[in-house]
Amino acid sequence: METDLTDNGSCTVSQSRDDRHGSSALIFLGTGCSSMVPNALCLIQPSDSPCSVCTQALTIPPECNPNYRCNTSLLIDYCHDDREHKYILIDAGKNFREQVIRWFTCHKIPQVDSIILTHEHADAVLGLDDIRAVQPFSPTNDIDPTQIYLTQFSMDSIAQKFPYLVQKKQKEGREIRRVAQLDWKIIEGDCDKPFVASGLQFVPLPVMHGEDYVSLGFLFGEKYRVAYISDVSRFPPSTEYVISKSGAGQLDLLILDTLYKKGSHNVHLCLPQTLDAVKRICPKRALLIGMTHEFDHHKDNEVLMEWSRREGIPVQLARDDLRIPIELY
Repeated sequence: METDLTDNGSCTVSQSRDDRHGSSALIFLGTGCSSMVPNALCLIQPSDSPCSVCTQALTIPPECNPNYRCNTSLLIDYCHDDREHKYILIDAGKNFREQVIRWFTCHKIPQVDSIILTHEHADAVLGLDDIRAVQPFSPTNDIDPTQIYLTQFSMDSIAQKFPYLVQKKQKEGREIRRVAQLDWKIIEGDCDKPFVASGLQFVPLPVMHGEDYVSLGFLFGEKYRVAYISDVSRFPPSTEYVISKSGAGQLDLLILDTLYKKGSHNVHLCLPQTLDAVKRICPKRALLIGMTHEFDHHKDNEVLMEWSRREGIPVQLARDDLRIPIELY
């Protein structure tokens, strides 16, 4: 299936859920770095030449502004043969509630059926407390929990950050407080150990996020193969093989981390390394995420169009609110 990923950055006109019946889609809830865009320091300590990206991000409504970027997060609207939609969230960062208010309402997303975590850093998990906002209301927590898939390492860290979300049994004498209800599912960070969330199979893609830390990307889809890799500084050979054209097979879409426009970074790919990785992996097309305020959506996408024509691989910056209809199965 050929999918048009062109983006003019204009305001999104939301389709009704009936118009989308039977169609799966990827919805980019966030495409920014951990500190998001606009960068707070640009606004409270403006330079003599104010940052144009952050100024625009503050003054233009986010739905019309591709330079407004929340923490990286992807929502998979998955529709299988029975035409029932399941909503799978990858990461719930620091502004998850804002993403719900802006983009769930725009795209008529009624719930989250399951959650997958790439790692346990703040920009991936600090929105877990707000999952209760998209769950049925019950003052006594008498609801079915949302399944959440993560590694044991992430589980151990989250148990310290959010003990009240992890505890299985109320301690005697404790008052009941309304909190998110989550059903924790431990997965292996291994390309050979796929798992299924809300009926969709995912292959974990372990990558280095700095040389002292392993984060996960995920490969999913059969008719349309997608790899989502939000936090990476280096690909282990075994992971790159699974997603490369010269290895296990060509991707239809690679969604990949890129932090800065120039230079390098110890825990993230920057644009030069990202484009090198795209050439090695050779997907049919790629979308970039995790950008700082160094990137101007329109201007840098024009530059990337030239690169794409030269290299034969369409590459563009993604943006918050971007919706891509796809056929996963």
